[in-house]
Amino acid sequence: MRLRHDTFWLLILISVGVVGCRSNPGTSTAVPATVTVAKPATQSVTEYLNFTGNTAASDSVTLVARVEGYLEKIHFKDGAPVKSGDLLFTIQQDQYRAQLQQANAQVAAQQAALVHAKEELARYTGLFKEDAAPQTQVDRWQYERDSAAAALLSAQAQVELAKLNLGYTQIKAPFDGRIGRHLVDPGNVVGAAGVRTSLAEIERIDPLYVYFTINERDLLRVIEHRTQTSAPPIAERRIPIFFALSNEEGYPHEGRLDFASISVAPTTGTLQARGIFANPNRSVLPGLFVRGRIPALEKKNALLVPGDAVSFDQQGEY
Repeated sequence: MRLRHDTFWLLILISVGVVGCRSNPGTSTAVPATVTVAKPATQSVTEYLNFTGNTAASDSVTLVARVEGYLEKIHFKDGAPVKSGDLLFTIQQDQYRAQLQQANAQVAAQQAALVHAKEELARYTGLFKEDAAPQTQVDRWQYERDSAAAALLSAQAQVELAKLNLGYTQIKAPFDGRIGRHLVDPGNVVGAAGVRTSLAEIERIDPLYVYFTINERDLLRVIEHRTQTSAPPIAERRIPIFFALSNEEGYPHEGRLDFASISVAPTTGTLQARGIFANPNRSVLPGLFVRGRIPALEKKNALLVPGDAVSFDQQGEY
């Protein structure tokens, strides 16, 4: 009788198990997540110091009128790129050409006076040796000769000065860059009363500077690292730096450290630094906000886990 009782309950358990294992046609079977196994690796990695800064022109010049006259012509379009030596402004040249001609004529006159004084000195020197002329005549023509030689030098200097003034009537670009708007219209008098009238501004934007600051703690870390390794010191300006504009991903622009202040500002505990970057397309303009980074420390034997070591299923779950 005991055996029959046990057999009865065993049959009930088997029946319940079979019913529980049947699939419900209204539900779907869950797909297990795919797991990728990757082996971690040890290698050296670089730790970067991040900074923010602003771009600036590597050269900036205000073009001025160095001579007085009417502004005759403007040879550029506002905001256009310019090349070194490009003619930008012309100031009326007539009076400066006349001054050059006058200076050349004065040189010719002084050359003739010098030749005459030398000839007379030679003649009276010969007469003095024959007791036909007094010593005072020899002395006089020696003075005339020396005076004519000095006057000739002065006249020649006036020629050079006249050439310079004539050259100043043409204002040319001192380097490749981009010029701003003109500040004086043609027909106006510039350089009056010895005042050097500002005509326009020109900036060199290839290469381009980026100014930023490093705090005291980060600076000490960089110095310590470069002292303990064979890396060049900050003063040698060989440290690479990278930066990006506010609308760029990553750090696509690469340059090098160009300048670092000789001291830390005690009020802020920061060091001003500057990077220099090539900007051949002139697409980056001065004054833009940038974010950047500098390789500061190198960590050895760091444990790196590849990005595919963990996969996600279609529901975005681990």
